[in-house]
Amino acid sequence: MRAPRLRTRKLDLQNGRVDLSHGAGGRAMAQLIDEIFREAFDNPMLDQGNDQAAFDVPAGRMVMSTDGYVISPLFFPGGDIGSLAVHGTINDIAMAGARPLHLAASYIIEEGFPLADLQRIAGSMGCAARDAGVAIVTGDTKVVERGKGDGVFIATTGIGVVPPGLHLSGERARPGDRVIISGYIGDHGVAVMSTRRDLGFETELLSDSAALHGLVAEMARVAGSSLRLLRDPTRGGLATTLNEIAQQSGVGFLIDEGAIPVRAEVAAACELLGLDPLYVANEGKLVAIVAPDAAETLVAAMRAHPLGRDAALIGEATADEQRFVQMTTSFGGGRIADWLMGEQLPRIC
Repeated sequence: MRAPRLRTRKLDLQNGRVDLSHGAGGRAMAQLIDEIFREAFDNPMLDQGNDQAAFDVPAGRMVMSTDGYVISPLFFPGGDIGSLAVHGTINDIAMAGARPLHLAASYIIEEGFPLADLQRIAGSMGCAARDAGVAIVTGDTKVVERGKGDGVFIATTGIGVVPPGLHLSGERARPGDRVIISGYIGDHGVAVMSTRRDLGFETELLSDSAALHGLVAEMARVAGSSLRLLRDPTRGGLATTLNEIAQQSGVGFLIDEGAIPVRAEVAAACELLGLDPLYVANEGKLVAIVAPDAAETLVAAMRAHPLGRDAALIGEATADEQRFVQMTTSFGGGRIADWLMGEQLPRIC
């Protein structure tokens, strides 16, 4: 049964703004939750109105991940902080081979934030969750004083279950394993950068933000135990992700830079800003490490999926005590793709 609706004047969702009473735990807060969040996230567990969600889980190993989203600006080509929070947390779960089950969401909202923008973000979050087949079943709302926040921050936690027999983990790469990227890199970072006034460039490129668990399920079905590990190259991009895996697994990587898919718009924007696409964030791509005899079959299966149609085999793991990520360039030379130093672009997710 749905929790009872409050009988009071409706929120002015066109012109109204969040005030401190919306986080004070009283009637105003209950109304904000009722008219914005419950409306956007509508599902039976949330409608019970409890401070927690209780549910049964299928057989398998449980996976849990949590993340915070502070992206600026809140709205960008191809998404916003709401859809990004859903996709990012689902993908963290999916990289373990898990089917995501439920999400929890916590909002920290600055006093004065427009209710219309909050409704838009919550609506986007709800749509992204429903499209992914995952319910937002519990959450929390806090309001901070004007000037002590920056619009809205979102923290999400997700849980999922890994089917029996599947084990993906960062230490499982072996020399000779192949490296696959699921598509073009850098789209998200460049799309977000294009909306920042101080950077002064424009592009029609959209963020690649997407939930990847469907693609992962197909990859696991095709490759089975030959699939060693998965990772989504978000902050720090592809190069940093490969360095993380190299450290975990105790291997090196030899990557063909020319085989990495990079859109002309991304390359041009990075050249303009003095950035390297290898370090630009992605929100709808994954890196797969797979046994060599399964690599070609896996790439073909990925290309048959909408979120993997531009998948490419880009290199292999090597025996390297130094754990270097080395790149062969299109000019026939070589370079080391080291860890990202500093911050290429803050608040990208």
